[in-house]
Amino acid sequence: MNTLDLAGHGPVIPVIVIDRVEDAVPLARALVAGGVKVLEVTLRTPAALDCIKTMIAEVPEAIVGAGTVRSIADAQAAKDAGCQFAVSPGYTSEIGRACLDIGLPLLPGVSTASEVMMANADGYRFLKLFPATAVGGINLLKAFASPFHDVVFCPTGGITLETAPQFLSLPNVKVCGGSWLTPADAVKTGDWARITRLAAEAQALRG
Repeated sequence: MNTLDLAGHGPVIPVIVIDRVEDAVPLARALVAGGVKVLEVTLRTPAALDCIKTMIAEVPEAIVGAGTVRSIADAQAAKDAGCQFAVSPGYTSEIGRACLDIGLPLLPGVSTASEVMMANADGYRFLKLFPATAVGGINLLKAFASPFHDVVFCPTGGITLETAPQFLSLPNVKVCGGSWLTPADAVKTGDWARITRLAAEAQALRG
């Protein structure tokens, strides 16, 4: 799979932070019910890898990947867990080449022109702009469009349901990452209907 294929499933990829394995399956099912199939589960909690494995085993219609991949060890753990893709907050050639070596499609994070060039040198042309709003957001993406005419982006970080359409309207933006689809309070209380509603709203942003 090419990471750019992920953009074909909808305009928003949820950025998921999950603490309890028992929440993994109902959360994944709630997102899929709202039309969101691509799920980025961040490696920010001790339960993350077990949550990923459970989602993959029990919600086969979901396309599950690992986010916050910061090292070769993280990439290998994601691959071993069965992830179909990985997302990193930044970029180093070490992690980029390691993902190529193990056959794990990577959506690498960048925030500067130099990082874009480093990722391009290793063969990556679909990149995550992170943290998008903090580093310049729409203005930065517009500025990147000319020198990096062959590069497309998934801006992530600080984007909301209200601002996502502005990002998605840019020619070099294929999809956005968003944490608003899985609010911590909704996950904690098991308000899966709310998450399905948020997923459906996000999915409707396409077009």
